[in-house]
Amino acid sequence: MKKCQANHNFWQKLNKPIYALAPMAGVTDSAFRQICKSFGADVVYSEMISATAIVYNSKKTLELMRFDKKERPFVVQLFGSKPEHFALAVKFVTNKIRPDGIDINFGCPVKKVAKQGAGAVLMNDLKLAREVIKAVLGNTNLPVSLKCRSQVGQVTVLDFLKKIKDLPVAALMIHGRSLAQGHSGSVDWKIIREARKYFSGIILANGGVKDKKTAEELLLNTGADGLGIGQGALGKPWIFEEVKSPQPPLSRGSNEIFEIMLKHASLAYRLKGKQGITEMRKHLCWYVNGMKNAGELRRELVKVGSMGDIRKVLT
Repeated sequence: MKKCQANHNFWQKLNKPIYALAPMAGVTDSAFRQICKSFGADVVYSEMISATAIVYNSKKTLELMRFDKKERPFVVQLFGSKPEHFALAVKFVTNKIRPDGIDINFGCPVKKVAKQGAGAVLMNDLKLAREVIKAVLGNTNLPVSLKCRSQVGQVTVLDFLKKIKDLPVAALMIHGRSLAQGHSGSVDWKIIREARKYFSGIILANGGVKDKKTAEELLLNTGADGLGIGQGALGKPWIFEEVKSPQPPLSRGSNEIFEIMLKHASLAYRLKGKQGITEMRKHLCWYVNGMKNAGELRRELVKVGSMGDIRKVLT
């Protein structure tokens, strides 16, 4: 099994530092992943997908896993709490979806997910967490990665890693905030740095990256192999280009941003039709943040229903 894992491990072939688009429910769909990829994201993840829903053959869930070959390396992220569901889901994903890797979510703070014993709360049950990881490793030849938090309840990421350090996990994205912190507050650099003692695969640090400066600080202070960028890419997919460039970032004019918005929206429309435009509204509002007439633009953008509407607002 370990040998098989190693043969397919794309993580080891990537240049460091690695910059990944972190998985975000309702956000990292194919259109957004393709836009981020065009700006230099090295790895992209699917939205969070229920292992149980795959087992029950949910059509909506299968749609969430559709991807374009331009997105490779593409990782499918699964959540759940039943090892037997993970085993079946992973077989299906490996054989039918054929991504480049599979990720297990141990970081999601959403109550609806927590109620199922999944996401971040699963990290708090070390025995079950280990069973889930083993079920995934035992049913795929793809590299398996994990996304977790610095701490959930009394369990730190170091406790978690001690429990699984003999398992051939390829990569680990650590959100440097605890479950109690959610998405705000300071990022625990020290614990991410210490994780290296218990984990020999790729470590990506996550949390608080808003621009080139915060990206460089997080890399330097954690000694990680790369970064997972989530909220910092909202309305700013070019953040990947900025963090990779040796030059200081250039500010983009509104016309250039409008062009990116239209490209993103037309991709969303092509992939999902009218629903794609509805789902684009939040992205469009994120894109105009910081523009001088942002409030006015947002009021119009939350109502758009077609590409024509979007063009009208932007002109």
